Amino acid sequence: MAQVVRAALVQATWTGDTESMIAKHEEHARRAAAQGARIIGFQEVFNAPYFCQVQEPEHYRWAEPVPDGPTVRRMQDLARETGMVIVVPVFEKESEGFYYNTAAVIDADGSYLGKYRKHHIPQVKGFWEKYYFRPGNLGWPVFDTAVGRVGVYICYDRHFPEGWRQLGLAGAQLVYNPSATSRGLSAYLWQLEQPASAVANEYFVAAINRVGQEEYGDNDFYGTSYFVDPRGQFVGEVASDKEEELLVRDLDFDLIKEVRDQWAFYRDRRPDAYGGLVQP
Repeated sequence: MAQVVRAALVQATWTGDTESMIAKHEEHARRAAAQGARIIGFQEVFNAPYFCQVQEPEHYRWAEPVPDGPTVRRMQDLARETGMVIVVPVFEKESEGFYYNTAAVIDADGSYLGKYRKHHIPQVKGFWEKYYFRPGNLGWPVFDTAVGRVGVYICYDRHFPEGWRQLGLAGAQLVYNPSATSRGLSAYLWQLEQPASAVANEYFVAAINRVGQEEYGDNDFYGTSYFVDPRGQFVGEVASDKEEELLVRDLDFDLIKEVRDQWAFYRDRRPDAYGGLVQP
């Protein structure tokens, strides 16, 4: 019997406040669950605007503990209600002065499985993230969920192949990549990098981007979120580049074994020859 997982993602416009933003995502999740989805993921720092377009201390107010903050607890309730696994990207405050760009992973019964902290932190015009976030320090965990083995890689991380490979070596079947990337900066890479990474590492990728313009800068987030399979093919249509959208797609996890047997990339790796990759 085929192992088919119905998965969902949300690309959303900023509402103007946290409460309405979370409520909107809850409604998207309920709609996805009604369509039979068993897992859903949201965009980078989903409950806030993309404040990294500026460098202002007032924006530390968006940070909260993980898992003991209000948003993750609320998402645990939502997971219990809908019976879905939920990938929840938020601005994490560990303690005073220790902040991370984080995604919590919640299982379908509402239990907190753990978190991923973004490793690669950009510091360029419109993406002043080093002002807010420390580099991730929890490795590349892969979580055993009700739908299978799920990993997370966040936005700018996607330009670095090493983390994608770590997730594959740890047995990921599906990797969510919540993002906030704008038109003109690297749009031509958006439909190139994640499909290439799905092929190189032979798993499914859910690529999520914000959509629209927000109050703190000129970044024009272009949506076009999608699911891509281990052959690098889009699963269904790519989302709109202008409108908010919920995508629900069927992912045939049996394809992972088929592709790994056929292409055998993991068999032919040469870790004995890669030492130079980690030299300073």
